[in-house]
Amino acid sequence: MSFQPPKDRHDITALLQIMRDLRDPDGGCPWDLEQDYRSIAKYTIEEAYEVVDAIERDDLGDLQDELGDLLLQVVFHSQMAAEDGKFTFGDVIQSICDKMVRRHPHVFDQEGSDLAEGRDADGVLKAWEDIKAAERAEKGQDKTRILDDVPVGLPALARAVKLQKRAARVGFDWPEAEQVLNKLTEEIGELTHARAEKDAEAIEDEFGDILFTLANLSRHLEVDPEKALRRANTKFTQRFASVEDSVEASSRGFEEHSLDELETYWQSAKKD
Repeated sequence: MSFQPPKDRHDITALLQIMRDLRDPDGGCPWDLEQDYRSIAKYTIEEAYEVVDAIERDDLGDLQDELGDLLLQVVFHSQMAAEDGKFTFGDVIQSICDKMVRRHPHVFDQEGSDLAEGRDADGVLKAWEDIKAAERAEKGQDKTRILDDVPVGLPALARAVKLQKRAARVGFDWPEAEQVLNKLTEEIGELTHARAEKDAEAIEDEFGDILFTLANLSRHLEVDPEKALRRANTKFTQRFASVEDSVEASSRGFEEHSLDELETYWQSAKKD
């Protein structure tokens, strides 16, 4: 059995139909039929990162494609849930619409809300967290610990920042960035000691503490650590490409260059 693809493909109903056809046991795609929530979870994460990559490159054409790939992941999960009788794509849309209205009382008229007055951006974020806490309480989750709902699946650096933000809400935080810098110096000293002791487990532990402290410092400096590291990765990639060009122009391979020579190429790349 074969299916006719929708002719009008400017509407979400077309994508929903395509996904239903792909998952149809009678003539659907064998690969799509084999998938479950866990098997495609990694693709959901990858597509989200590719959206960010397109944004970082200011490539709006690519962003259009990547947003479509990310939307497909939502449709894919929703189709499997519909097959399981759990929820539909329409239910997903209703959930997010309800949530956005509920968490923006300063925008949408909500009778009985004491959060409906105008707010600045910081006030809006605080209200958002307060409303989330109220939602958890309504679901019987009000006795969870403060950090319990910070997703474990987040990238480690992003999760570190989120954990620290959550702890800061209850006053567990360094008041000034200078104190975090002092803590960073302390952690580097502990790593140096672990290296001297040649204790592999302690080295990993102390290295993790340094990364965690750096994440905390990024928050105090109002720097997005993921964005900063992506920027550093891009910078390194570009400069190393210049070093490669210099090596190639010399008619000698990397192994025939001293580290000092390669450093000279690197410094030249930095100037460029």
